[in-house]
Amino acid sequence: MLKADIGQENGGWNEHQISEALDISRRTIERVRQRFVEEGLEQAINPRPKNSSKLKKIEVKAEADLIALACSEAPTGYNRWTLRALAEQMVVLEYVESISHESIRQVLKKTKSNLGCKNVG
Repeated sequence: MLKADIGQENGGWNEHQISEALDISRRTIERVRQRFVEEGLEQAINPRPKNSSKLKKIEVKAEADLIALACSEAPTGYNRWTLRALAEQMVVLEYVESISHESIRQVLKKTKSNLGCKNVG
């Protein structure tokens, strides 16, 4: 914000100069300026708090259930579990209320090196 202040002796820096000096995108500069105008300095220079509901991972018990399910025999007609099939089965078995295939992927990616099963593809 200080670099962009045109009230300085030599005037403020332009977006290109700020972007180069701080190694940030011009879009970031635009967003910070917009937040400054709309919400004030304090909000503009401090990051917004993360929305914990978006970041919520599945519970440890459900994660263990998912891993056990992924290591179990694949459904009839399939050689391996698909991410979508695992997500659907987690809901059917009432391990979770709902879960996306992307959340399934993230959990399995995190634990895949430790899994001894080859039933997920």
